[in-house]
Amino acid sequence: MADRPALLLGLDAGNTVIKAVLFDLDGRQIASHGIDGASHKPAPGMVERSVAELWDNARVAIAGCLAAANANPSDIAAVGTAGHGNGLYLLDRDGAPLIGIQSLDTRGAALAAELDAAAGADMHAIGLQRPWPSQTPVLLAWLKRHRPDLYARAGTLLFAKDVLTFHLTGKRASDISDMSGGGLLRLPQAVYDAELLSLYGLEDAEPMLPPLHEPTGVVGAVTRAAANATGLAEGTPVVAGYFDVVASALGSGAVGPGAASVVAGSWSINQVFSDAPVRDESVFMVAARGGGHFANMENSATSAANLEWYVRTLIERGGHHDDPFGFVNAAVGATAPAHDDPLFHPFLYGGRLGAHQRGGFFGLAGWHGEGHVLRALFEGVMFEHRRHIEVLTAAGVGFSRAALSGGGARSAHWPQIFADGLGVPVTVAECSETGALGAAIAASVGAGHYPDVETAVSAMTRPARTFEPDRAMRGHYDRRYGIWAELAEAVDPFWRRLAAKDDA
Repeated sequence: MADRPALLLGLDAGNTVIKAVLFDLDGRQIASHGIDGASHKPAPGMVERSVAELWDNARVAIAGCLAAANANPSDIAAVGTAGHGNGLYLLDRDGAPLIGIQSLDTRGAALAAELDAAAGADMHAIGLQRPWPSQTPVLLAWLKRHRPDLYARAGTLLFAKDVLTFHLTGKRASDISDMSGGGLLRLPQAVYDAELLSLYGLEDAEPMLPPLHEPTGVVGAVTRAAANATGLAEGTPVVAGYFDVVASALGSGAVGPGAASVVAGSWSINQVFSDAPVRDESVFMVAARGGGHFANMENSATSAANLEWYVRTLIERGGHHDDPFGFVNAAVGATAPAHDDPLFHPFLYGGRLGAHQRGGFFGLAGWHGEGHVLRALFEGVMFEHRRHIEVLTAAGVGFSRAALSGGGARSAHWPQIFADGLGVPVTVAECSETGALGAAIAASVGAGHYPDVETAVSAMTRPARTFEPDRAMRGHYDRRYGIWAELAEAVDPFWRRLAAKDDA
């Protein structure tokens, strides 16, 4: 055992940054390296990325991580990947990139509504998910209808992490957590289903679907070309990996039935694990975690992506802040909450209740400063997480405590706002790179260091801090949440009119 490789590499391909993080077998971070990616917005509602850049950034991140660790590549027992779910990544039949669409894309809104009206209930009966704008099969159906030339050239459908696996191993493959989260599997069996494809009008798409693996299953080994590009050792095992929200839950310590994970990242992710999937059409999606376990989720693109937009658009303009997120935390910390603070709806990229929903501040007054505006943004994001959690609770999968991960967990103030607004203790993990750690956990099982995911999570994760809810703040947030929700309902008709091409 002493001679066995003792390091694990986790790769996390988010909507923006690709990170390579090296861990030891106790889950302690040795080194990391991240590379920012570029999104392209060719038209309103469209958010794309270069598929080739995805691998280019990953190999630079891997090489940078290995250099920072001064690690011997032969000491790496296995590589695991995690990546943002849904969106659409297509290779042609020769393995060349065709198109990369991110999960913030809303071009499929009208088609999703059309498909939902025609067969949404039937789709849910099979895959426990109704169609929505950036869902993978909706985007594939959109391409079939609007870009038939591109669709005709498609060879393989992958998810973000699978692109990395393809370049590392030469294997076109995916795992059941991403494919089920993408609405492409029959649940609970977690298998491809011809009837489900036909409901999306994708009867001819079955040849595009890659072989399915358990997340901890070994897909292949690092090729000589990938080793030369990254510095990894040729032959290092690579496991299939996880849908990143599942990886983040595991990396934050959530694993057993009833364990809850809240991810404040690009998306608002709110999930509770169970041994049987929840069958309730009000719940956004169910993803197979592997080993007969499931993550029941209420999600939308309404979380820390709002802060990312604010910082990039307003705070960073002109480069007048060396530490923009530090500025945000200082401004929020210096602002005492008040009953008449402004409100924010975090729908810059649409909402769970419709792509027509828009972001906005309401209730601004002349005595409000940027701290009040940023605090409203923090609260508004938490309120939408709370609305999602109420849906899960109504479906019978409530919880009494939660693990918080994602970029929002790194804030000095957001975790306490979550604890106060949700009314439950919120734990933040010792490891801040929970998605990469979840990928490494999969790799540890695939490499045989731990017998199962539960054992690996127990050995490789630790809480850093628990935020207890402040009872004195409960009434404050209950009142403001009620106003926030009432306002969202009241302005919904105006959002719909704004989004309509013709206001007849």
